[in-house]
Amino acid sequence: MHIPQYDNDNRAIIDCNNKRVPLCYFNIIKLRAGESFCYQLDDYETCLVPTTGSINVQVQGRTFDHIGQRNHLWQGNPEGAYIPVNCQATLTCVTDNVEVLVAGARYTETHEAFVIRESDIDPVQYGSDDTKTHRKIKHILGQNSPGKVGKLLVSELFTVGAGGWSGFPPHKHDTDRLPQESHHDEVYNFRFNPPHGFGAQFLTPADADYGPVYHIRNGSTVIVDQGYHPCVAAPGYQMYYFTILAGQSQRPLHQYFHPDYAGQLETIPGIKDMIRKFR
Repeated sequence: MHIPQYDNDNRAIIDCNNKRVPLCYFNIIKLRAGESFCYQLDDYETCLVPTTGSINVQVQGRTFDHIGQRNHLWQGNPEGAYIPVNCQATLTCVTDNVEVLVAGARYTETHEAFVIRESDIDPVQYGSDDTKTHRKIKHILGQNSPGKVGKLLVSELFTVGAGGWSGFPPHKHDTDRLPQESHHDEVYNFRFNPPHGFGAQFLTPADADYGPVYHIRNGSTVIVDQGYHPCVAAPGYQMYYFTILAGQSQRPLHQYFHPDYAGQLETIPGIKDMIRKFR
């Protein structure tokens, strides 16, 4: 399902208990200097990631100062804050303005809040220009998070260069049948550089030869509730997408690659290291 960009007025784009991806939560919060936003979610852990600007975050009686060091998301590395289940968090903008992406996963246990600094980001770059799969992933809540996390994985993904494929070879994670595959609901939010760029998102059910293809633009949100889901950026544009993965039975992600295309796992440089970073 595709949701075009719109002014959400700091209200959830993918709310708790969404029909298609009940394990995921997603919001975009925009604030000006000195403005604050407060929220608390039962049964969902969340991660705050500024794309531009900086925030102070108060949670569990602690304050994390100046989270976010970027003037824009195409420069520098992300930072973030982990907000535990059923804990009130207050975000305050400490720059001229800020945009914060809020990723969430259904969970019931309350852990300790923590901050993710640039030095904690776990990057991996793989693919190649020749295979049209060159991209970089910046794991914000990955396998080596600086604190305890329940079921949530959060990353930023960038196509390297102008144009090319991502999420390729086609893979899915809509069924719990470990160790071959895990059930993870997923939500993407896309950005393009320059911002008038565009791409396409494929969503093909496991038992079908064809599925819907969505025209994605700057600010598009895509719900991945089932099936194989590669995407592609038009030539001449960089593509970014914020990735929220919420596990049903476990946090590590086990991707199942379509048998017709799985052979390309042997031809795309570094892709096996990328797969390991999600587990």
